[in-house]
Amino acid sequence: MKLRNLYLAFIALLTINTAVAQDLVKLPAPDKTGGKPLMQALNERSSSRDFIDKDLTDQQLSDLLWAAYGINRSEDGKHTAPTSKNNQDIEIYMTLKKGVFIYVPKEHALKQISKLDLRKVAGKQPFVKDAAVNLIYVSDFDKLGKSSDDIKMMTAATHCGFIGQNVYLYCASEGLISVFRAWINKDEIKEALQLKENQKVIYSQTVGYSK
Repeated sequence: MKLRNLYLAFIALLTINTAVAQDLVKLPAPDKTGGKPLMQALNERSSSRDFIDKDLTDQQLSDLLWAAYGINRSEDGKHTAPTSKNNQDIEIYMTLKKGVFIYVPKEHALKQISKLDLRKVAGKQPFVKDAAVNLIYVSDFDKLGKSSDDIKMMTAATHCGFIGQNVYLYCASEGLISVFRAWINKDEIKEALQLKENQKVIYSQTVGYSK
């Protein structure tokens, strides 16, 4: 009887671990060798709102997210964008036609949190519902210490600025367009993403193909 119980417990544990593993969708390895020279990308960096409804490839999503906030120093888990005191408070949610995902930098993977097309929730501008990707930048205020909420908001906004510029430069290099946005309904996004009280929506950024 004890052996049977141990066997059933083992099977249950294996099932849980398998389910967790399947919950993460691994992205292709980012291409860290390609792209335009930095000075050319800076010269071509711009904001654009003329999006069409065309999906990015898996490789483009991989490169985009790694450029935005991927791990570039695996030995100490640091990112392509800096954060104050290395608090690493920013979480990147992404709305695609096929659902809503959160980027998991340590695994360079996506975790799906919804299968609904919620692109239109990511902003008040009409183009957000058509663009391939809307990145939603969320700060975990619990990681920012005991400062006031005003200071935490300023700190988180600065972190988003670093990430947003990374995205702009990637898009300039890849021939995509992007726009960094503050005109968003934070309460609507919070509900759609099922965020906790300590998770604060800061900005959104749209990425895709031009008309």
